[in-house]
Amino acid sequence: MGAKVAAKLAARGLATLQDLWLLLPKGYEDRTRLTPIRGLQAGVAAQVEGRVEAVERGFRYRPTLRVAIGDDSLSTLVLRFFHFRAAQAAQFVPGSRIRCYGTPRPGQHGLEIVHPSYRLLDGADGEALGERLDPVYPAIEGIGPATLRKLIGLALDRLPDADALELLPANALEARALPTLREALLTVHRPPADADIAALTAGVHPAQRRLALEELLAHHLSLRRQRIALQSQGARPLAGGALAARLQATLPFVLTDAQLRVLDEVRADMARPVPMLRLVQGDVGSGKTVVAALAAMLAVEDGRQAALMAPTELLAEQHLASLRAWLEPLGVQVAWLAGKVTGRTRSTALAQVASGEAQVVVGTHALMQQAVAFRDLALAIVDEQHRFGVHQRLALRDKGADGDRVPHQLVMTATPIPRTLAMAAYADLDVSAIDQLPPGRTPVQTVVLGAGRRPELIERIRTACAGGRQAYWVCTLIDESDEVVAQSAQSTYDALREALPGVRVGLVHGRMKAGEKQAAMRAFKDGGIDLLVATTVIEVGVDVPNASLMIVENAERLGLAQLHQLRGRVGRGSEASSCVLLYQSPLASMARQRLETMRRTSDGFVIAEKDLELRGPGELLGTRQTGLAAFRLADLARDADLLPAVHRLGEGLLREAPDVADRLVERWIGSAARYASA
Repeated sequence: MGAKVAAKLAARGLATLQDLWLLLPKGYEDRTRLTPIRGLQAGVAAQVEGRVEAVERGFRYRPTLRVAIGDDSLSTLVLRFFHFRAAQAAQFVPGSRIRCYGTPRPGQHGLEIVHPSYRLLDGADGEALGERLDPVYPAIEGIGPATLRKLIGLALDRLPDADALELLPANALEARALPTLREALLTVHRPPADADIAALTAGVHPAQRRLALEELLAHHLSLRRQRIALQSQGARPLAGGALAARLQATLPFVLTDAQLRVLDEVRADMARPVPMLRLVQGDVGSGKTVVAALAAMLAVEDGRQAALMAPTELLAEQHLASLRAWLEPLGVQVAWLAGKVTGRTRSTALAQVASGEAQVVVGTHALMQQAVAFRDLALAIVDEQHRFGVHQRLALRDKGADGDRVPHQLVMTATPIPRTLAMAAYADLDVSAIDQLPPGRTPVQTVVLGAGRRPELIERIRTACAGGRQAYWVCTLIDESDEVVAQSAQSTYDALREALPGVRVGLVHGRMKAGEKQAAMRAFKDGGIDLLVATTVIEVGVDVPNASLMIVENAERLGLAQLHQLRGRVGRGSEASSCVLLYQSPLASMARQRLETMRRTSDGFVIAEKDLELRGPGELLGTRQTGLAAFRLADLARDADLLPAVHRLGEGLLREAPDVADRLVERWIGSAARYASA
């Protein structure tokens, strides 16, 4: 190929023949048969052949070309084009024969296909049909689909024989009746005419399963190698426990069995001379902070420091309040570092952190700034870990690096991660789950209502506030700009103030200054506001036990994880609490499933499994931050059953054939930077 085409491929990370073999089709077009026009179904792609009956050009809103074609089934189909040149329009002469492929949809006059791919046929006999399914590849800027298909075809002609290509043990393939890599690649790129189209389209054909197995294995090996590299570094074993026991004895509540189990796992990790890297996941309110505080006591008892980093000032402040209330009576000094801590206060805090006088340090991203130097950081705790970029987590860990020793790391998330996803995305972490809520937490009743029932809700708020309780009204109008959300919150705030004259209404949205936001949140927490109108900025970290009613407007626009987080803001006291999800009709099928799931269950892990099924893994994990590269073919929800085999194969290869493990990682991941272990 020429230098220009090579440069365009290189821009997409395609530099070798192997890269082209692994550029897998994202779908297929079946041009092996013709469908009569009468037999077309809306939404089902098909190939038809007919004669041009009429051509019409229009310019109502934009130039449009409509071509009506008919066939022997005595039906008509409209082909519609918005982007066309005059010469192209002139090709469609009434009476000429045309073969086209596309997905029909209902139009003004029966079915129509917008921008079909087509060929005008000359001669009475027409052309032979395709012999196999045509692969459809991901678009690459500047390279047409036909050119790309041809290049991949040329690369496939150079595939080595099966033995030279194969990296997986034969018995692993035989046990699952899977083909060799060579066979799998040829089947996926050049499916024979008799291939199972439904299986290929669904991604479950044995050839695709074979490739998914190897791809998942490569990702697993990459994460495991990072884990091994991390564990080759040392860490100070922290095996005390007297200070943690004193803290536990003074707590105003009893730990749940789930908290005790996770605490034991954390203790066992920290007592070893290798760095802990443990993810603690648990629903909102399951008590992750107290587990982190008890872990921090192991570092403090050893004369060293612990740091807790949270993504927002509000959440960090909440941790600060809890930790000060629990730890200062024990003589443990807690320092506070955030963007708004300035001047002399900041200098004092920095000096205390550097001298070791501050034993526990709580803060936001400010903890990672260059000016912050710890005397001896032994434990780095990161809350809501998926909200931080990977480099930020590494930066905090590196604050405690000392020669070849690094701090223990504890990362926490209130977004439960389905087990299948945790197995694949966090193969380098040990995962613990606090899957039990503390006693006394009242279950939240969830109601789903159409937006037309707003007036009833306003009355309900009046009653709740008159009874001394508090409520949230969350506006989720999502648009390209924050401004619209802020306006939506502002107009809702104005309308509710007018409708509820006796109720103190507050407002919080993302475009307010940080100070104003904090003041409104604090007034709500202290009982100075009865009804807080807010955007989703309150999703994480506001703890107001007296709030017993949550109304989420346009709930159909939000994902399950976000809805679950919002619902977790109520039901934190002993009052019976409700969450009302208001939606605008008509509901799309996925939105309906989400709202139904919220109504049916409050188990964060069940919700996470459903979220994975509906949205896929990238959204759930925040792919950008985890470094979980997008898979070429594997799908964690669809291929979850392969993961146990992937784990077994991976451990075997690392033990017995590390060179093969290296080649697998190189083949699928290459030199792509992998930060998932941060």
